[in-house]
Amino acid sequence: MTNREKLVQEVEMLPDSMVETVLEFVQSLKQNDLPEGVNPKVWEAYLASEQEREEVYRRLADS
Repeated sequence: MTNREKLVQEVEMLPDSMVETVLEFVQSLKQNDLPEGVNPKVWEAYLASEQEREEVYRRLADS
């Protein structure tokens, strides 16, 4: 099992009250790694879109 799979498994077992905290933490990590000139709000919107349309992105990647 990959670390990504382990992480997903752990997150799926969290109570809803903790999921938001973990999401905010992960997003804060990603914001620290943004390339220069990337607007964090735009990046957040992209990530939200990616999460909402996960299956669409997966199908595109698989095609």
